[in-house]
Amino acid sequence: MQYKDLLRGTVLLVAIEATGLAAIAAVTINSTGDDELAALSLGWWLVAIVGGVWLGRPSRTAEVLRGPLAAAKTSTQLPAESPVRIALARLWPIALFAILAGAVGPFLPQVPAIATGFALGVATAWRNREAAVTAVEERDGICFYVEHGSAFDPIKLIRTPGLRHGGAAHSG
Repeated sequence: MQYKDLLRGTVLLVAIEATGLAAIAAVTINSTGDDELAALSLGWWLVAIVGGVWLGRPSRTAEVLRGPLAAAKTSTQLPAESPVRIALARLWPIALFAILAGAVGPFLPQVPAIATGFALGVATAWRNREAAVTAVEERDGICFYVEHGSAFDPIKLIRTPGLRHGGAAHSG
């Protein structure tokens, strides 16, 4: 699985999670009639988005990606594992987090409200990572692939030759 695809999938999954958890939180908070919890939840979501935007700024994104990209092993062969298997092995904790937070929602509406904030923060913080990896790949004419591994282990990448884009500008 290409690293940029895993990053894109992660952001989409977390954004979907945030949407679902926000819906659960809104419905359960509305059913309790707790205006204070509603206001606190909205405030937390805004703080999480602002924090995610700050953490996802381009300089921070480059700093975070520098280590895994530099440590990538060079190979001429693509990883043998299927992309679906790699994605499931890496992303299952995110899905489990959403399921558990959503399931608790009808009993404790603050749980999905808090979880929504974390999901919003992660989605906004990670929003530029896929584009940053794509830029490095296009610049260097390589592709980064994810090695199969546990979701709890640091990510290990494989660098393979890619297709270089022509450096000359097209005349039109």
